[in-house]
Amino acid sequence: METLFYLRFHDFYVVLEEMFKKMTRIKLFALIALFCSGISFAQQGGGMWIPTELNEAEMKQMGMRISAQDIFNPNAPSIKDAIAHFGGGCTSEVISAQGLLLTNHHCGYSQIQSHSSVENDYLKNGFWAMNASEELPNKGLTATFIIDIKDVTDKILQGVTDDMDEEKRQEFVKSNIEIVSKNAVKEAHQDLFIRAFYKGNKYYQFITETFRDVRLVGAPPGGIGNFGMDTDNWSWPRHVGDFALFRIYADKNNKPAEYSPDNVPYTPKHFLPISIKGIEEGDFTFVFGFPGTTDEYLPATALEQVLATTNPNRIGIRDVALRILDSKMRQDNATRIKYASKYARISNAHKKWTGESLGLTKSNAVGLRKDYENEFTKRINANPEWKAEYGNLLKDFQELYNANDSYLIAEIYFDEAIYRNSETFRVALLMQNLLKAKNTPEFDGLKERYRNHLRGLYKDYDAALDQEVSLALIDLYKKNVPAQFLPENAININASTFRNSVLTGAQKINGVSILEDTDKAFENNEALVEALESDPLVQEIGLILKAYEEKVSPKYTAIQNQLAQLQRTYMKAQLEVFPDRKFFPDANSTLRVTYGKVDGYKPEDKPRYDAQTYLDGAVAKHIPGDYEFDMPEKLIELEKNKDYGIYGEGKRKKAKMPVNFIASNHTTGGNSGSPALDRDGNLIGLNFDRVWEGTMSDLHYDPTICRNIMVDARYILFIIDKFAGAGYLLEEMKIVK
Repeated sequence: METLFYLRFHDFYVVLEEMFKKMTRIKLFALIALFCSGISFAQQGGGMWIPTELNEAEMKQMGMRISAQDIFNPNAPSIKDAIAHFGGGCTSEVISAQGLLLTNHHCGYSQIQSHSSVENDYLKNGFWAMNASEELPNKGLTATFIIDIKDVTDKILQGVTDDMDEEKRQEFVKSNIEIVSKNAVKEAHQDLFIRAFYKGNKYYQFITETFRDVRLVGAPPGGIGNFGMDTDNWSWPRHVGDFALFRIYADKNNKPAEYSPDNVPYTPKHFLPISIKGIEEGDFTFVFGFPGTTDEYLPATALEQVLATTNPNRIGIRDVALRILDSKMRQDNATRIKYASKYARISNAHKKWTGESLGLTKSNAVGLRKDYENEFTKRINANPEWKAEYGNLLKDFQELYNANDSYLIAEIYFDEAIYRNSETFRVALLMQNLLKAKNTPEFDGLKERYRNHLRGLYKDYDAALDQEVSLALIDLYKKNVPAQFLPENAININASTFRNSVLTGAQKINGVSILEDTDKAFENNEALVEALESDPLVQEIGLILKAYEEKVSPKYTAIQNQLAQLQRTYMKAQLEVFPDRKFFPDANSTLRVTYGKVDGYKPEDKPRYDAQTYLDGAVAKHIPGDYEFDMPEKLIELEKNKDYGIYGEGKRKKAKMPVNFIASNHTTGGNSGSPALDRDGNLIGLNFDRVWEGTMSDLHYDPTICRNIMVDARYILFIIDKFAGAGYLLEEMKIVK
């Protein structure tokens, strides 16, 4: 936890020494220990707060000048009216009175890709609509605003008692949610959902408004929007312009509507002014968005399992896959292009888990959690009622996590080695599902779905390379999965199995190779089923699947359910036992506010880096022709001439163009595209990533380590104006100079 005055220990010591010069060193350290103990639950930045329950006093103490009502007000325009859930997975924000929407380049990637062609490669070259008629519609893309949030806990938990079994409890909760939802007051075009918070100890109702006509306006080329790609991912310093522009359209009454050429740009209740004043270390910032998932209140034994079992096993499996892929991609350019996206997907989580473990270790997360639990135990032991209800919680956790360990290993290996990192094994699992559905009404629908999936998969499938990866992974599976969870007969998957499988294209099905003509291979149901039932790879994976479904999944799922119930009770206990601590709820893809300060960062075994990066640093990384670090020549020329317009820092030869900056805001997946706001509620940046070790913030937030990474708003405007020549877009924005 961050201390009350956001001071490093040395500064804290100096302050106290000035105050108590006459004290002995022993007395001074005793006072420090007492002071820190007394404020150990105070919050200073971080957190993922429900916007109706902000700690306004603390935010103002840290530098905020607006009010909590300015941030969230259901009855008047406020900042929340500019924040939209983008496509259900990212965040975006309205930055003009004409519904102009800002989000990350990687959040709009699929839309940019869908409009790209060989003739118009918008991913590589970028796209800019120079007028409204050139803006591109995107089928299925949505932007959802939160209209109101209400605590409905009493209504949802009505009739629920602590001694209820889980099944009965869920029946009550489900029934109450249906009743509350049915009776809620909202407009016809609005939607409603109710979500559990604090592990099911509280429930909140959300009224939403979803716009379904969202058009692409602009995106920088990949050499800006995706600069650094996998190498720089989860890293600092960064130099990427990870942004894209869209526009929300509405009907003539400014209400949500499906796409129509008659729709008009949406007029928002509020849009964000954009500040180009710049940032300095220590500046207050806050991030407003839709973070996905966190688990901040796990017991120490859970963090120990993450460090000892979960992350090492997942990392170890992906180590093997990545080494093989990397070796082949370096040898063959065609393979590098074909596997670039797959490699990035595997590497992304691998790098995240590695950084998470480093951060948890560096911050002594387990030790701090144990100290917290000692205080928890001390408090409940002093209260007979609490002791009777919560006295065995930590012991029960320990027993369940111990019982779960071997099942967890088997679960991880099935997920990582069989399902995620071998394309051929994953196809074999799909074919097992298809065989289970034979002679049922579901067969044809499932077959069509899988055929569509395989069409896309086989476009970038290298049978020989995937065989090498798969055989290495199955060796790990046989070696590391506890023997009691393996099939009764030995796993018999080798090179011969691949040579004799229709899934690899080595054998024909319906007279054709499934790689060359997936549609024809799936034409005749009888021939398809016969081929799959006799396929050695499908059958071997079927035996592994059977062992997993019978020996691992039921017990693992049962333990997870027990842990979830125990965690709900533990959360309830923490809320009661620590009334002196303000708890923020775990992220669950609902609207949240987090706040912190602009601050530099010192990674493990590296020097401390400043909080701001500049365009000259990007140019220093430039590698002509490289798929990660090739920059557009025009951008290099702008930097060479220091042609920054009004967006740079300094003057003449000392001028610099800001690109990215970092702060101690507590973010996670789903916060991509979230606005970074200053003390006055102006947009100063666009969130897109976290630092490597700071990825531990999903489990343990530490302001000395955790940093979110943002595109500087000045760089966004510079690219739109000076690089893209789309300065007309700036005319509809409110720019604070």
